[in-house]
Amino acid sequence: MYIYNVTINIAEDVHDKWVKWMKETHIPEMLNTGKFIKALMSRVMVEEEMGGITYAIQYTAKNKTDLENYYKEDAEALRAKSAIFEGKFVAFRTELEVISQHEENT
Repeated sequence: MYIYNVTINIAEDVHDKWVKWMKETHIPEMLNTGKFIKALMSRVMVEEEMGGITYAIQYTAKNKTDLENYYKEDAEALRAKSAIFEGKFVAFRTELEVISQHEENT
């Protein structure tokens, strides 16, 4: 599995609108591409010198091919939709390869 991690610092004056957009529009659109099997949105617990609030959104792909197809087929169009928040965020994207996964036994 691969994780497409997007870390975003969003300005406080558009924070609430952005969170709503992420949860109700953007994340569902990402999942609807068929390239990802799940998404996790987390708040990064750090105070940024530049201000704003930071989040990490992790989209899990079953394989590298699905992730590469997302880049080729969907990334440009979906990123363009964030233009409504132009100048209000900074994004940093990374790919993570899952080596192993462990869960607590209940």
